[in-house]
Order: sequence, then C-alpha cells, then structure tokens
Amino acid sequence: MFCVDENLIRTWFMFIGQCSFMDCQLFEYLYIKQNKNWTEAQQYCRKNHTDLVTVTNMKDMERLINISKLMKSNDQPYIGLFRDNWRWSDGSSFSFRHWNKDFNNPESISDQCAMTDDGGRWKNDNCAERKPFICYDVTLIKENKTWEDALYYCRDHHHDLVTITNMDDQRWIQEKVRKASTGYVWMGLRYTCTLDFWFWVSDEVVRYKNWASGEPMDDCDMSGAMETGGKHLWRKKHDSEKFIFFCSKV
Repeated sequence: MFCVDENLIRTWFMFIGQCSFMDCQLFEYLYIKQNKNWTEAQQYCRKNHTDLVTVTNMKDMERLINISKLMKSNDQPYIGLFRDNWRWSDGSSFSFRHWNKDFNNPESISDQCAMTDDGGRWKNDNCAERKPFICYDVTLIKENKTWEDALYYCRDHHHDLVTITNMDDQRWIQEKVRKASTGYVWMGLRYTCTLDFWFWVSDEVVRYKNWASGEPMDDCDMSGAMETGGKHLWRKKHDSEKFIFFCSKV
C-alpha cells in the first residue's frame, strides 16, 4: 500500500495473518523529494523523523528497490551510510552492504556518502551533491508503562507489542535501545499459568530464544523484557513494572 505526496513518499507493506517482527515493520521508510546535501539530509531526518535510512538485510534492500521503482526517476537518493570506514548515520553497526559493480572506495577521500542507483544498489559520491533522500521512522515508545498498558497502547495506536523470531530481529532491537532511559524494554512475550507455557501475543511460536542463564522460571503475572545494555538478554519481569517498549506496525 502506498500513499503519495508531492514532497514526501511514505512506504509500508501490509501482511495478512501472522507476522514476525520484521514483517510487521517497526519502522517506516520515507522518501523526501527535496534536494539537500548529505549533512542537510541527515539534519532534516533527525529533526522531523528518526534518521537517514539504515539498511540491515536484503528485506530492507527490497523495500529500497520498491521505492526506486515507485519514483521511476534517476534521483539516486541518499541513504544513511557515509565514508568513515563506512558507518551508518544512526550509529548502527550492521555490516550488510549492497554496492553496485562500479563501487570505488578511495581510501584518501573522506567526504563520500552513499546513495541508491536506479536499480536500488548503492554507489558513492561527494557528500556535497544535492539529492533527495530517504528517512525512516521507528516506533520505540519512550513512555514507561506496565506490560498490559504497553500492549493496549500498541494495539490502539499501531499493531502489537514486538515479536522477536530470529537473531536479525534481536540485533535490530539491540541497536535501537542502546541509549534507552530504562534498563529493560518490554516484548510481546507472556507466560500463561493456565496453559503453563510462554507465548508471543502475535501468535508466533516461541522458537528463537535469548534468555539469561536460569531464566525463565515459570511464574504467574510475568512477561518478557530485554536488557537495554550488556548482552541484551531476555528476563522475566512482573507485569506491574514499567518500561519503554516497541510497537510493531502492519
């Protein structure tokens, strides 16, 4: 589903039935059709959204390609990668790269930034070039809420509390909570005393796990939270405790 505006294109994808964390989209890509240099684009994204887009895997890459197809132009918009050993604008440490075959990596030139080519692959050019760019928005809710209040908030305003089904999901959350104001972030993971098992509120089966040693002890009124520091392990926490949380989006 696409909504088109003269200066802004938002893109998101709707899925039917059960959805995993990355399919439900914790973040939204926004094509800003204003010509700015890379630094100006970064400032715009940080002021109005979250940051210039970070691309973590091929699923993200496919979304960029879809944006390129939608635009049907040779704009070659900026992404959040810049030449300082090629780092991401938002500080993420993801190593995924998708350079085109003409990519050159001049060691002596520092003012190089990344953008997409016509096919969605990446190329580098001088950061002073004025181009459109792609921001992203993320739904990290920086309000401390009980687990139940967080669940209702997500379902009222977005889709659901976050589900983590694999290591990519885990790493993405880790990157976004490094500077969190609380020691933990709620997940959509819950223990049912009646049926005696842990489950995701999205109905996903609990296969991938990242519990701390000795966790979880199966106790009533407990839900799953991830450490925002250290090894970002999962721990059971009483529902009445208050933490920030991620909402997934459809």
